[in-house]
Amino acid sequence: MDLGWLRRPRVLAVGLIAVAAAAAAAYWYLRGEAAAPTYRFAKVERGPLIASVSATGTLNPVISVSVGTQVSGQIKELFVDFNSPVKKGQLIARIDPETFEYRVRQAQADADAARSAVYRAQVNVANAQRELARTKELVERNFVSPAELDARQAAYDLAAAELKTAQATLAQREAQLASAKVDLGRTEIRAPVDGVVIKRSVDVGQTVAASLQAPELFVIAKDLRDMQVETSIDEADVGRIRIGQRASFTVDAFPGRSFSGEVKQVRKAAQTVQNVVTYTVLVTANNEVGQLMPGMTANVRIVTDTRDSVLKVPNAALRYRPPGESPAVPADAGKGEVKSGAPAAAGAGAQFRERLVAELKLDADQQSRLDPILADMRARFMGLRDLPEEARAKAASGIRAEARAKIEDILTPEQRARYAEIAAELGGRSVGQTTRGRIWVIADGKPKAIDVRVGLTDGTASEVVGPGVVEGLEVIVGQQGGNSTMPAQKGAPPRMFF
Repeated sequence: MDLGWLRRPRVLAVGLIAVAAAAAAAYWYLRGEAAAPTYRFAKVERGPLIASVSATGTLNPVISVSVGTQVSGQIKELFVDFNSPVKKGQLIARIDPETFEYRVRQAQADADAARSAVYRAQVNVANAQRELARTKELVERNFVSPAELDARQAAYDLAAAELKTAQATLAQREAQLASAKVDLGRTEIRAPVDGVVIKRSVDVGQTVAASLQAPELFVIAKDLRDMQVETSIDEADVGRIRIGQRASFTVDAFPGRSFSGEVKQVRKAAQTVQNVVTYTVLVTANNEVGQLMPGMTANVRIVTDTRDSVLKVPNAALRYRPPGESPAVPADAGKGEVKSGAPAAAGAGAQFRERLVAELKLDADQQSRLDPILADMRARFMGLRDLPEEARAKAASGIRAEARAKIEDILTPEQRARYAEIAAELGGRSVGQTTRGRIWVIADGKPKAIDVRVGLTDGTASEVVGPGVVEGLEVIVGQQGGNSTMPAQKGAPPRMFF
C-alpha cells in the first residue's frame, strides 16, 4: 500500500516553516542593519575666525544744522533748493522786510526826537549854570539875598537831572533802533556753515511764525563726504563694543558692496522700546565718492575680536551628544574650571572673589558689598537653565554687564583700572576667554569623547584646543538612524564670571 500521499503534506509543512524562519532571520538582520546609525562628519580646520555683532542703523551726516528764523513773516525769495551747495554767510532766503523797514524808520524817528530832547536839556543846563554863576557873584557883593542863590542852585540841579533823563531816553531809543535793525537783518536767512542743503521745508509765499520756537526752513549737512551710521546695539552685546573697533556695513542701494568704518562713540543713554533696551553706537562712514545718502538703512557688522590662525570646528560638533550620554563635565573641572551646576558655579564664584580680594586689595567694607553682588549674579545665572541656548547666552551677557557696573561702583579709580584688566582677561570670548566643551570622534567603530577648550566663536564655528585635536581630524556633527532621539535636558547655566 503506497502511503506517500500522507508524507507529502508533512514535507510541505516543514518546507513552509523553513521558509518562514529564513524570512524572519532576514527581517531581523535587515532591521539591525537599518538600526545602525550613520554619522555625519566635519573636519577640524585651521584658519581665521572673526567674532562680530550685527545690527541695523541709519546713515546721517556727522554735522547737520537746522536753519530757522527768529522773525515771523512771509517768505519772499528763495535762493537755494535741495542739494544746493552753500557757503557760510551765503544768502539762502529772504522774508518780506517791509514791516521791519517801517519799524526801523519809526525807531529812527524816535531816536532823533530823543536826541533833540538831549540838546534842549543841554542848553537848559548851560543857561542854568550861567545864572547860578551870576547869582553867586551878586551874593558876594551883597546885591541879592542868599535865598536867590539857593533858587538858582535848585534850577541848575533840575536842569542837570533833566539832561540825564533825556540822555537815558536817547539811549533807550537808540537801543530800540538797533533792535529794529537786527530784526530787519534777520529777514535775510543766511547759511551758518559750509555744506549742502539736504532739506527745504518752505516755499515762496509761505508764512512762518517764530512765536515759541524757530521754525525749520532748511537742513544743511556740513560735509557729506564724512558721514556716520547711528545703529542700535542690544544691551546683551554692547559690552563687547569698544571705540576703534573695525566695522563694515552694506546698504540696499548698492547690493554686494561693503563700506568700511570704525566705532567712534558708544552713547551711554539707554533707549527702551517695548521692553527692549538698546544703546546707540556711532560708526564712521567714508563717503568721498558721494554715493551714500542721508537716511539710508545700513546693515552694520562690528568686528569685536579676530584670530588669524586657529583650529576650529562647526558649532554643531560641540552641540552633538550620542544618545544616552550625559552632558560634558570635564575631568579637571574641580581644578579651577567652571562646571555645570550650582556647586561648580559656587566654586567659580569663590575663586573669582578670592582673586578680586587679592589683586585689588579690597577692604572689609568693599568685600561686604561685593558678596551680595556675586550672590545675586549666581542666582540669576542658575535661573537661565531652562532658556534656549541663544536666549540664555544673550541674557547671560546682560547679567555680566550689569554685575561689572555694580562692582566698578565699589572700587577706587586705581582698582577700576586693574579690574578692567581682569575683566578683559576673563571676559567674553571676544577677549580671549575659554570655556569647556566636548567633541566626538569615531574610535573602534564607536563614538569617543574628547574634552576641549572652546575659545572665540563667530556663531558658525568655534576655536577649540585639546589633546589629539589636530587639523583634519574628523568629528561628528550629527547622525541618522539608530536611536538618534536624545532625551530633553535643561541647558547648563552659561559661563558666569566674564
